[in-house]
Amino acid sequence: MTVGELSLEEFRQIVEQIVEEKLLELLGDPDEGLVLREEVQARLRRTLAREQAGERGIPAHEVAERLGLEW
Repeated sequence: MTVGELSLEEFRQIVEQIVEEKLLELLGDPDEGLVLREEVQARLRRTLAREQAGERGIPAHEVAERLGLEW
């Protein structure tokens, strides 16, 4: 497959991935080596369990509206 055969969305995803990889390479991960507090770990585990059970969270556009942010 050539670049010309990619859809705009496929091309965009590839570019985003490359940019993210390059930024991590240049800047590193600012959280590397840090430890999550136990309560944060527990909250993340609960969130993942709910997601795996098929529950969905609040859509991002709804959160933005609640916070008065432009979406």
